[in-house]
Amino acid sequence: MSFIWHTFFFDPIYNSLVFFIDVVRGGDVGLAIIFTVILVKLVLLPVSLKAARTQLLMNEMAPKMEEIKETYKDNKEEQARKTLELFQTYKVNPFSSIFLLFLQIPIVIALYFAVYTGGGVKLPAINADILYSFIPNPETVSMLFFGMMDITAKSIPLAALAGITQFIHTKLSMPKLKPRDPSKEPSFKEDFNRSLQLQMRYVMPVIIFIAAYTISAAIALYFTVSNLMSIAQEFVVRRKGLKILPE
Repeated sequence: MSFIWHTFFFDPIYNSLVFFIDVVRGGDVGLAIIFTVILVKLVLLPVSLKAARTQLLMNEMAPKMEEIKETYKDNKEEQARKTLELFQTYKVNPFSSIFLLFLQIPIVIALYFAVYTGGGVKLPAINADILYSFIPNPETVSMLFFGMMDITAKSIPLAALAGITQFIHTKLSMPKLKPRDPSKEPSFKEDFNRSLQLQMRYVMPVIIFIAAYTISAAIALYFTVSNLMSIAQEFVVRRKGLKILPE
């Protein structure tokens, strides 16, 4: 477990952070975090585009799934089989979005530990023992973002920005809520799905705000930059659609 953590998460994040600290002017750790997040998002781009493709296809499949539910409402086994066939026809993996979400959790944790512990040496000191051979040891390390904000302290403005960008991204990425049909009796499943979507739209940004403020400005900065890049991706995907997405 330790090997996986250091090989795929902590060490790459720490080395990326140190590399950008050496590159950016004044050794600004805040700017280094921004460039590290951009690099991480670029590495995860194939997975992210796969998740975007899944979301587009799920929206396209929605009417057919409703038709299957209505046609086989009294035969749950056949309903499940037909739904599986529909997923296979569209080549959709409904778990790709969930995988992307869970993949980012250890990355956030790795960034936190890279800034606050550095594998035993806390920034602004650099732990040269875990640097890759091609990563230079920076001469200057500044914990003040743009020379003003301590990146290890709490920041309400950055946390608020993280929550707002999360709300915008969630709103863009999730399908629109269908209006209730007054002629039909609402089912428990429909109410549950509707409640889940509303929670994702409004509760998730609040959770991100609280987490970003409670932990530090560094994590708030991570969420803000990550969300901004995801929002940009959503606009590109909406314009280009399936033409730019991998199968």
